[in-house]
Amino acid sequence: MASFVEDRLRELGLALPPPPAPVATYIPASRAGNLLFVSGVIPVRQGQPLFRGKLGQDLTVEQGYEAARIALLNALAIIKEELGSLNSVRQIVRMTGYVASHTGFHDQPAVINGASDLLVAVFGVSGRHARLAIGVAELPLAVPIELELIVQIEENLHG
Repeated sequence: MASFVEDRLRELGLALPPPPAPVATYIPASRAGNLLFVSGVIPVRQGQPLFRGKLGQDLTVEQGYEAARIALLNALAIIKEELGSLNSVRQIVRMTGYVASHTGFHDQPAVINGASDLLVAVFGVSGRHARLAIGVAELPLAVPIELELIVQIEENLHG
């Protein structure tokens, strides 16, 4: 059965990819009570980076924005795999966005808006979240974006 959230993604012309496999020794998501902590997610498909490089040197803000959207779709795929349905999400509590940034690049918030804007488009008010957008020197696999999320889930979920 398709979820309301997946229907909304289709309306936006988007589909969830297969959830990406971890690239090191960690699990994609961990539950604590009614919170789901999603590990760092990057813009990959089938294990291959779709973007590489640093913002302000190799990539534009627009390319970073798109990389953030792709990373978020991967995060949503992980959440769906963990919960069984994206309808089990009550609230996106917090997102941290890491942006591989060249010296002097200061538009990290505009880049991470790619993920934030998509969360609000998909979940509405429940997608509004607290956020950090941080510039860093390097990220795994030379990708430009890494996201981590804290998600409040329905109280009655077991797993």
